[in-house]
Amino acid sequence: MTPLSTGDPESIGGYTLLGRLGAGGMGVVYLGVSASGRQVAVKLVRGSYAQEEEFRTRFRQEIAAARRVSGAFTAPVVDADPDAERPWMATLYVPGLSLAETVEKNGPLSQRELRTLGLGLTEALRDIHRAGLVHRDLKPGNVLMTEDGPRVIDFGISRASDNQSLTMTGRIIGTPPFMSPEQLASPREVTPASDVFSLGSLLVFAAVGTGPFDADSPYMTGYQVMHEPPDLDGVPEALLDIVGSCLDKDPAARPDLADMHRLLQALPESDTTAPPKTRDPANPRPRPTPWGAATASASTSTRTGKARRPRMLLAALGTALAVAGLAVGAGVFLAGQGTTTASDPAAATATTRTASLPAGWRPWRTALRHDVQGVPLDYQSLGCVTGANALFCGGTGFTAARLDQASGRILWRFGTRPQGVQPIGVRDGLVYVYEDPDDNVRRVVALDAATGHRRWQRDISKSEDAILYDDGLLTLSPDHSTFVAYGRSGRALWTAPSLDEYCATSVLGGAPYALCSAAREPGQAPADLMKLGPGSLTELATLPKKALPLGAVDGQPVFLAPQTAKDVYESGYERPYNALLRLDPETKQIRRLPLTPALTGTATLVNGVVYFVRSDGTVTAVSANTGKQLWQKATDMENLSMPAVSAPYKRVYFSNRFGRLLALDSRTGVEAWRTSALDNPGDKAQGMPPSVLLIKDAIVATTGDTAFSRSPDGPS
Repeated sequence: MTPLSTGDPESIGGYTLLGRLGAGGMGVVYLGVSASGRQVAVKLVRGSYAQEEEFRTRFRQEIAAARRVSGAFTAPVVDADPDAERPWMATLYVPGLSLAETVEKNGPLSQRELRTLGLGLTEALRDIHRAGLVHRDLKPGNVLMTEDGPRVIDFGISRASDNQSLTMTGRIIGTPPFMSPEQLASPREVTPASDVFSLGSLLVFAAVGTGPFDADSPYMTGYQVMHEPPDLDGVPEALLDIVGSCLDKDPAARPDLADMHRLLQALPESDTTAPPKTRDPANPRPRPTPWGAATASASTSTRTGKARRPRMLLAALGTALAVAGLAVGAGVFLAGQGTTTASDPAAATATTRTASLPAGWRPWRTALRHDVQGVPLDYQSLGCVTGANALFCGGTGFTAARLDQASGRILWRFGTRPQGVQPIGVRDGLVYVYEDPDDNVRRVVALDAATGHRRWQRDISKSEDAILYDDGLLTLSPDHSTFVAYGRSGRALWTAPSLDEYCATSVLGGAPYALCSAAREPGQAPADLMKLGPGSLTELATLPKKALPLGAVDGQPVFLAPQTAKDVYESGYERPYNALLRLDPETKQIRRLPLTPALTGTATLVNGVVYFVRSDGTVTAVSANTGKQLWQKATDMENLSMPAVSAPYKRVYFSNRFGRLLALDSRTGVEAWRTSALDNPGDKAQGMPPSVLLIKDAIVATTGDTAFSRSPDGPS
């Protein structure tokens, strides 16, 4: 902190200012104290910005969005006044050095410190994205290193993802060495994946002391971010695959935050297995020359003794940027951008990597059947779920069981006779299953994931599913009159009255909803989407007849709109869908994204991409942000499962009913590999839908009454 300067105010909004914490292009940050003694960081907007109504509108939106962020690894907004003569915002003051100052003072972080940093930042970004916000300036100066973990600060240039149409013109938005390619190319259209790219750059900086795209000018930095591979010299081997996947140029190929959290958790918690550091205090790794300063050579040495690759010097690009100004620099970085086509052979080449597999894993196969003498078995439905790197399977005729993910060996079973106990999901050490003791009763049962012991049970509606959401388990009461949310202990967290019409539970993006219709059968009339909460249903929008919920992107529910809602009773008929519908829960506005041409098949939303899988084996990938087709692949493998997507491998996996596995490149649709069918997959393969999921990088698939696991590297 530095003392107040001449011209600095003595107080802002009732907070007495003690000194300057820093200054940036958009304002000055002061350390302030309230009358009660609470310390805050007060950001005061520069006067030139305060005169622009566009900026004030955007700043007001920023404050509203930032107030929704509340997590252990962020600094919450405690006060603000966007309508003051000079707008200001106060956040909780977090004492500590920034990551930039920490690395400057103590050198790069150890592997244990990198793990802690990565996990904290992942959780911070999760909270930010859940609030509908994209940070857009995640850099070492905006990460504070405290005793209880990192804190992300400065939402000053972030933008709420539900206000994409409003942008600042005439200024660069972000810090080039830590910006994503799409942020440079199209700043209005950044998504949470942009922050994941910045997180990868930041982890490289923390591990090495310089970023993966550092250069001597913002122009060259921007070019490298857009077109060159990252410089990962000196990054610990255990972290290479993680940061490499974050720094993929294609936003859809980057891991989501849940995957990032799992990958970082798998890193060693100590430095005992990390390679020894070879940092030489007398010869530290050189830092790039400040922008605009002259450079002595085209390459610098690294702390590993290797030469950093020479950077391409493009005078023409620098001149163009200088003439156009950084404000519109993002526009001239568009060269070479666009969707990669399936005919591009380079796009089909996966990055060589070592698979992350369960300890002791080997390919395995297990029969999902539990024959009991004298009891007729009915294998109409089965399924598997994963959680905390554990595998649980069940279904009619197969009592619920935990399988060892490395060998397929059954560790425990639940149930005394064959019955419909297909797993619902896994959360916080519990696996939830259905139990049907008789024709009139259906219940949900919470089992201890480690032992299979029954923890608690609750009777539920016979006709409606129970669904896990972010805070618990959502279902309907046995008489259909009440929505009930249960917590981990089995206690009812809240209830809400159901309407006097047909209502079904739904979870979109981890949030609880209900779809209610005047018709007594689903899909026979337009449906009202209701946001569920303690004691209330809030109507958000009316959806067309036979619209299908897919999930959510950036907190916005996504639905498929049918081209025709006519009932067709023909074998093999697949309903065409001609639009995606994205609902903004705050404004209750629906944005329609046309699908041209209309598409058919089973649709699944994964990581911002909708995969349409037709019965003839044709797979089509569509962006959930734009509705534009990314690629289409005719696979000639009929009756494919829903997809499982691996961000590290950039693969989309499918299984078919005969146990054949198929891997497509998630960026292009190019086939990477396929396997042969299983020998004797069982007598139920024809009538049961196949499935595929991932445990770490291991592929687990089901066909008929068989579960099996294979390597992500394809057939040997």
